[in-house]
Amino acid sequence: MNISIVIPLFNEEESLPELHDRIKQVMDANGYSYEIIFVDDGSKDGSWNVIENLASKNQCIKAIKFRRNYGKSPGLYIGFDAAQGDVVITMDADLQDSPDEIPELYNMIKSGEYDLVSGWKQKRFDNTFTKNIPSKLYNGTTRLMSGIKLHDMNCGLKAYRKEVIKSIEVYGEMHRFIPVLAKNAGFNRIGEKVVQHQARKYGVSKFGWDRFINGFLDLMTITFLSKFGKRPMHFFGLVGTLMFVIGFGAVIYLGLDKFYHAFIIHKAARLLTDRPSFYIALTTMVLGTMLFLAGFIAELILRNSPDRNNYLLEKKINL
Repeated sequence: MNISIVIPLFNEEESLPELHDRIKQVMDANGYSYEIIFVDDGSKDGSWNVIENLASKNQCIKAIKFRRNYGKSPGLYIGFDAAQGDVVITMDADLQDSPDEIPELYNMIKSGEYDLVSGWKQKRFDNTFTKNIPSKLYNGTTRLMSGIKLHDMNCGLKAYRKEVIKSIEVYGEMHRFIPVLAKNAGFNRIGEKVVQHQARKYGVSKFGWDRFINGFLDLMTITFLSKFGKRPMHFFGLVGTLMFVIGFGAVIYLGLDKFYHAFIIHKAARLLTDRPSFYIALTTMVLGTMLFLAGFIAELILRNSPDRNNYLLEKKINL
């Protein structure tokens, strides 16, 4: 199979028929063998009924329905697991991603030059203050921390070699950082393509301001995991040991200082417990010990954690 198109969606019943027709038109015009994998993230509208109707007319449609809303990352994870195409393309269901971009994205992957190609919505039709400016800040921070030179890290329109999506695990809200996950897995040939951004035609955006806070926290998580995911003790143990040594050294200094004043120069000195520096040193030692123990706990969790990508599925089509 040439192409798998993975489309996570939530309450997009109005846009699905047009999206399907445009994808099918592109596929037929280029003679691709393909599958469209719709992942319904617990929609409350008639999205699943629309998908069932489309699937009855097109056997290339496959679909999965979550029993409840889990988020975009679980949708992509399930879709990636089901995908069979040599090239996997993701896009949003709101028609803001154009299916006309598919052939060039496919060719960029099949040429062997890239493992992953991310769309770059150079000209956007979103609100400047609520989306465009925050998006620029987010992308700038991600480029700085990850070293991946993409202008639009979070663009939903992306193309992957099959090996890429089968080698990474997307969970939580990590869909924003799939290029970072791919790079950490050893897929370094990451490129981008300027793509057409279309104004939303149906419905409303499903993402609020909290995505920027969550995105920053997820970026910190990925950065930590890429460096210390297999060896958390190297981080917690190092920081904890340093803090303990500093605190212990401070306590020794305060003790020697008291001894010096009391017994060497016979000068009255305050009790150790009367000095604020004593409590600072003690707190540092306690924190150091806690961080050191956190390293051991993280090691135990890492070695014994169950599969974190388990989701309740309600229905399937052609799977």
